Amino acid sequence: MTNEAIPSLVQSYRTHLLLEKSLSRNSVEAYLDDLNKLLDYLLTVNKHPQEVVLEDLQELVISLHEMGINPRSQARVISGIKSFYRFLELENWIAKDPTELLESPKIGLKLPEFLTLHEINTMLSVIDLSQPEGQRNKAILETLYSCGLRVSELTGLCFSNLYLEEGFIKVEGKGGKQRLVPISGTAVKEINLYLPDRNHIPVKKGFEDILFLSRRGTALSRIMIFHLIKVYAEAAGIKKNVSPHTFRHSFATHLLEGGANLRAIQAMLGHEKITTTEIYTHLDRDFLRSEILEHHPRNRNHS
Repeated sequence: MTNEAIPSLVQSYRTHLLLEKSLSRNSVEAYLDDLNKLLDYLLTVNKHPQEVVLEDLQELVISLHEMGINPRSQARVISGIKSFYRFLELENWIAKDPTELLESPKIGLKLPEFLTLHEINTMLSVIDLSQPEGQRNKAILETLYSCGLRVSELTGLCFSNLYLEEGFIKVEGKGGKQRLVPISGTAVKEINLYLPDRNHIPVKKGFEDILFLSRRGTALSRIMIFHLIKVYAEAAGIKKNVSPHTFRHSFATHLLEGGANLRAIQAMLGHEKITTTEIYTHLDRDFLRSEILEHHPRNRNHS
């Protein structure tokens, strides 16, 4: 394989991720970013991807560490590189996958922070409803918390997928997979209050079905959602690292604390595997202890 052939190979891999793996464009770009780290390294050692052996990849991992990339990010890059070499082997560009014995750095489970109900209500209370986007932003935060959406699911939410009278929305998740998610009466109320403002926005062509619009009449970007949440968290005096994902995690945590079945939470979050949900959700120790004291038969008998 020549250097000129590498861009063609990368394009084939990109097509594979999009069409055969059914990944979102954001996920595909993340995988390609991982691959670019490998290709940049191979340029320094003058090797082609199909010539790589395990020792080369181990040297790459060492270089990632020396660059100051943390273990979690290293593991992400290694996962992306493994995906690339599985593709090469599948397409018979290589005879043996050099990543089979490549180990990822050991990383501890880092549970994302979640907000208390009080903190969420405080964030909602600091939104200035007299501002043009105030009611829209309140509806956004209520929808994130009510439905546990990923940020891409929120920005892509369509009118045609709202069943507000029935109390459901249809969400398109990873890989284009759809699921029905219950929506709270509070979120429905805030969306309905937002609709008169939304109807006065001149909508750009192609965005007519998008629920949450920018002032330019286009879909909101992921960055914009991150920004507005940071602004409201700061205004509410919250010191935690708050993002759209924090609302998703808060949604799952509060459901679990309220006694919801883990399988139901899995379905609402759109997780393929229950193990993902088990890692994603957690109970704080005080709550867990109080649940055991209240419900375990030995404790009830003792009382």
